[in-house]
Amino acid sequence: MALGFAMSTGSGVVPPWANPSIAFGYSLTRRLIVSRPIYYHPESLRSVLHTNTVVATDDNYGHKEVISVNPRLYDYLLANVREPKILSELREETATMRGSQMQVSPDQAQLLAMLVQIMGAKRCIEVGVYTGYSSLAVALVLPEGGQLVACERDTKSLEVAQKYYERAGVSKKVIVKHGLAADTLKSMIQNGEGGSYDFAFVDAEKKMYQSYFELLLQLVRVGGLIVIDNVLWHGRVADPLVNDAKTVSIRNFNSILMEDDRVCISMVPIGDGMTICRKR
Repeated sequence: MALGFAMSTGSGVVPPWANPSIAFGYSLTRRLIVSRPIYYHPESLRSVLHTNTVVATDDNYGHKEVISVNPRLYDYLLANVREPKILSELREETATMRGSQMQVSPDQAQLLAMLVQIMGAKRCIEVGVYTGYSSLAVALVLPEGGQLVACERDTKSLEVAQKYYERAGVSKKVIVKHGLAADTLKSMIQNGEGGSYDFAFVDAEKKMYQSYFELLLQLVRVGGLIVIDNVLWHGRVADPLVNDAKTVSIRNFNSILMEDDRVCISMVPIGDGMTICRKR
C-alpha cells in the first residue's frame, strides 16, 4: 500500500482504497473522471487507466483481472440482450417518467427471467414493482398456471405496469398487491402460504431489506431463490466515507447476509449489484 500515492484530477485525489469500478467513470477515450475524492491502490489504478480490467488489492487473489464495465463495453453488453419488444416499449415509456433510474436494466431482467426458467419456477413474488419491467420479464417466462405476486405501493407506477401486463397477455399470471409490501407478505404467511413459492425478487425500500428478507425466507421453499437488487448501491457500500441511512442499511444487510447460514449466496456485479440467495 503506497499511502503517499495521490493523483490530481481537478476535482479530487485518489489515495489507496475503494473500488475503481465504482469510483471511476470513463469517456470513450478513457479519460479518468472523478466527481469527488476517492481512494484506491496504485496498482489497481494503473489497471483502470490502461485496460478494461481491475485487480484485487489483496495479492492472495493472485492478481486475477476482472472486467470493469465502461460505457462502450456496456453498450456492447446491452446490444447482446435478447429483449422482447413489449419490454423495450415499457422501458422506453418508463425512461420518460420521474424515477426512471429505479427500473432494472435489460441485462438484469434477462438474468432474472433465466433464473426462473432454470428453476422451472411456477410461483414467484416481486417486492417493488415500479412500472413492471422486471415483473413483466418474469411473467413472460412463467408457464401456464404460473403466478407472480407483484407488491407495489405507488398507484401511478402500477397503472403503467398493469397496462403492459395486459398488452403482453400475462395479466392472469400476475396478482397485483397494492399497498405496503411488508403487510402483504405477512398476510400471505398468515394465510398459510409459507414455503410455497419458488422465487422472489426484492427491489424496494432499502431500509426494509432485512425485514423483507426475513418474511420472504418464510414464504420461499427450500431450494428456492431470493434475489436482492442494489446491493452495491452505486458503489457507496464500499466507501467508508459514505454513511447515509440507505447506504448503511444496505451495507449492514450485506454483512448480515454474509454470515447467514440459512442461505447460499452469490453477489453478482450486474446492474447496481444483485445477491442471489438459495434457501437451504
